[in-house]
Amino acid sequence: MSTRGNDWEDSTERLELHRPVRGDISGLYEILSDSRVWGHYPSQRHTSPEQTEASVQRWIAGWNEVGLGTWVARACGDAQIVGYGGCTVRHGAAWNLGYRLAVHAQGRGLATELARRALERATGADPHLPVIAYLLEHNKASAAVAKKLGMSLAYRGPDTANPDAAAIRLIYADRPLTDEQLTAIRH
Repeated sequence: MSTRGNDWEDSTERLELHRPVRGDISGLYEILSDSRVWGHYPSQRHTSPEQTEASVQRWIAGWNEVGLGTWVARACGDAQIVGYGGCTVRHGAAWNLGYRLAVHAQGRGLATELARRALERATGADPHLPVIAYLLEHNKASAAVAKKLGMSLAYRGPDTANPDAAAIRLIYADRPLTDEQLTAIRH
């Protein structure tokens, strides 16, 4: 657990959103190592705190590079991490909206709150870049969040990087994507 006081960067009705710091690693590892949150992509589950540390370092670098990135989410007034999410730049072609919540925080609309705030901040930071949600077809909950945000399906096809050869990748977007953007985003 990280005790950070009120140094959050942003918030929603029920979440405080912080830039990640090294002190968040253990709380994030609890989420990232939980097989219940990786049902749609089991090979991505973290099996060591070092994997989580590497993710946190990437998130910090993203914030330093573009001034926006993945937040660590806590319930308002609570020090316990309930998830993470935000928008990062994917291959210079789009803002990639992503989020993950602890099992106890799922099913209450928190992902939609976090995703809505991230979409607002990304379009405010660089309105020329589209915002996408890059997800697997069988991840129905993530697709539902993208649709609630008004995003439309822009791509459906094989997920060539996935160890599951039958996996289908979906890309939702906040606007039509060019062929060049789709090519850059898919790889």
